[in-house]
This record gives sequence, structure tokens and C-alpha cells, in this order.
Amino acid sequence: MAEAFCHALGRDVECESAGSRPAEAVAPNAAAVMKEVGIDVSKARTKGFRDVTAGGFDYMVAMGCSVTCPFLPGTKEIRWEIPDPYGKGVAEYRRVRDIIRTHVHDLLDSLDVLARQPNDNHQPLA
Repeated sequence: MAEAFCHALGRDVECESAGSRPAEAVAPNAAAVMKEVGIDVSKARTKGFRDVTAGGFDYMVAMGCSVTCPFLPGTKEIRWEIPDPYGKGVAEYRRVRDIIRTHVHDLLDSLDVLARQPNDNHQPLA
């Protein structure tokens, strides 16, 4: 969800998402709640840490979930303690989706890479 929001909300930014124990496919509840906000992740490929582009990252965001993240020299590490909705109902996926969207929005805004739409009224995404 974070990578999808980064692509949807960012301007001139590259982002990749990976996990320590990636699932075989995107969770159906994750795909459903992202579709509710107009983002299709149903065909996204889950990746492990070894599957992402090596090097060249300015930031690494750890989502929490008690996961050990790889050390990436030269990156600034940001920690978000976001609960893992895996195995829970669609309501929890919605709640986590909204938390992730807010964090991604705020990070992109702080880095001045938030895409602004002509009719953007600068209201928080909540």
C-alpha cells in the first residue's frame, strides 16, 4: 500500500516496497481497500528485501510490525509503527490504509515531492 501511495501521490520520486517475509501475492483485502480509493494493486508483485533495487536510496521507511530491516548505507531510516492488518478483516485494512496514506502524504510533503493537483485545497488526506 505504501509503494502504491508513493507512486500516486509523489512527483519525481522513485519508491519500492519489500518485506522480510513477502506473501505469495497481494492480500485480497489490501487490493479491495486500495481499489476503494482508486488505486489498483491487484497485479502488484510482492517482493523481498533482495528483490528491490540495490543502493541509491535516500530513505528507508520501516513500517513496524517487529520486522528487522536491512542496513542500507547512506540512507536515512524512518520508522513508522503501523500495525500489520494481515489476517484481519477489511475494516482493519481500511484503518491501516488510511494510516499509511497519511504517513506517505506527510513524508512526500516534507520532502517537497508531493504532487499538487490544480484544484488541491491542501486538506489532509484522512
